Amino acid sequence: MRITINGQKKEMSSSQSLREVIGQFRASPAVLIAEINGTIIKKDQWDQIRVNDGDTVELVSFVGGG
Repeated sequence: MRITINGQKKEMSSSQSLREVIGQFRASPAVLIAEINGTIIKKDQWDQIRVNDGDTVELVSFVGGG
């Protein structure tokens, strides 16, 4: 299965939940926004939403500063 994450092609063995995909990148979910195929996915749906072959995932984290 092939997906694109933040512009990079990745191979995965099978469909996974969005939370499982995010966990592979060790991103902090507290400051993360996830999008699949142009649709923002709410955090309370990350366990139910599956990332499938051909999907495009964007993971964006916010950084404070001044």
